[in-house]
Amino acid sequence: MTAPLCIDYRFDTDGGASHHYPVQLDPVTLARIAPPHQTLPEWTRLGRHQCPDCPLHADKETHCPMAVALVDLQDFANNLESFSVLHVTVSTPERETRAAVSAQRGISALMGLMIATCACPDVAWLRPMARFHLPLATEEETIYRAVSMFLLEQYFRQRNGLPADLTLDELRRRYQRLHEINLCMAERLKDVATNDAPVNAVVVLDLFAKALP
Repeated sequence: MTAPLCIDYRFDTDGGASHHYPVQLDPVTLARIAPPHQTLPEWTRLGRHQCPDCPLHADKETHCPMAVALVDLQDFANNLESFSVLHVTVSTPERETRAAVSAQRGISALMGLMIATCACPDVAWLRPMARFHLPLATEEETIYRAVSMFLLEQYFRQRNGLPADLTLDELRRRYQRLHEINLCMAERLKDVATNDAPVNAVVVLDLFAKALP
């Protein structure tokens, strides 16, 4: 059996608080491998700020899979102010990345990875981006990676006799949908926020989602 892909995040604050977040991905599906939570907070329930046109239904799914993926991260981020300094270390088998950034920027980097690898069917197309995760990517880097990934997908579709979109219209549609999802997730997090870092981390992600179209 092929070993899981590992992306290891560590956050350290100037005040001495620390949070270690190892992310393991299935090497085939690129879905996150994580033990189930024994209990889940109310803000993760599917019907709470549910996205418009959500493909999931409350009679089959009790909780939003994206919200569930963010529970532990939200608990840590809720103790942080958006512009407090966060020392971020990201380790993969290939390299280690270190940076001192604002809390909202550091949290958004891991949040993007967690969203891309969660069980929400509306964001499954992001998983190849997670496989080649670039911590703390700039707007230009994100746009380049997203467009490159999409065009590679179209190449393989064409090779398999499927329709291929070289106009990028479908990519634009996907990011417009991602913007809608981000807005709903921000509303969920606002309901339980005691500090602004978790909500503003979503805002940082959404800046990328709005920039690409």
